Amino acid sequence: MTNDRSRGEKNLAGQTAIVTGSSSGIGAGIAKELGGAGANVVVNYAGNREGADEVVRRITGSGSKAIAVRADVSREEDVAAMFRTAIETYGTVDILVSNAGVQKDAAFVDMTLDQWNRVIAINLTGAFLCAREAAREFLRRGMVKDRSTALGKIIFISSVHEIIPWAGHVNYAASKGGVMLFMKSIAQELGPKKIRVNSIAPGAIKTPINRAAWETAEAEADLLTLIPYKRVGEPADIARAARWLASDESDYVHGATLLVDGGMTLYPGFASGG
Repeated sequence: MTNDRSRGEKNLAGQTAIVTGSSSGIGAGIAKELGGAGANVVVNYAGNREGADEVVRRITGSGSKAIAVRADVSREEDVAAMFRTAIETYGTVDILVSNAGVQKDAAFVDMTLDQWNRVIAINLTGAFLCAREAAREFLRRGMVKDRSTALGKIIFISSVHEIIPWAGHVNYAASKGGVMLFMKSIAQELGPKKIRVNSIAPGAIKTPINRAAWETAEAEADLLTLIPYKRVGEPADIARAARWLASDESDYVHGATLLVDGGMTLYPGFASGG
């Protein structure tokens, strides 16, 4: 069952979305896509204020509303303040896209506790803090039936490395494996309350964090040996998936990980680098 706003260009009109880590890369693409669908967007950043401001300009230039809010998602007080700002500005929050993530790579025997802790803190604890705050706001506000068939939507941006082991990146892979079971567990708990919870697991996507893997023709050709569909993904591929999961078009999708990877996970024994 979908409402009249489930389809069409502005199918998120009247809803407010927080997109963490959205000053660049995948997060920026998602923020702009949700803004294009009519949502009010909170563009979260930790350090890149210029990037966040540019995303805000792009969203407001398309006719939607957006603000930039600084918050370190691993800090409980920052997350609470970000949600307060969103609620004070737009009245409530309808959609959380938990995208903020970092890599601190090292060989396992050389990995420091600080490298381990920082990745777990941002990628997994940050997902917990933001999702908990979102669920609390959804329950406080209650159902608004002419806005969405769900009480609220939570979307985690995970990785193919929630499935594929990744030597040399054990902190990152562990964090994404944790996101997978965290998502499924809260989906069990929150589903009866009409809160939809899902994840998107990107494969190789062209973003600044992995530029070395695709920037040259030789590097891209090597990467494509891991991707049956024979192209490297773009942030827009993830953004369109997020827009769909945030809309009522996906109302019966719950507790699922949507793999957006060109088929990389079809051969997990050989794949790496997402």
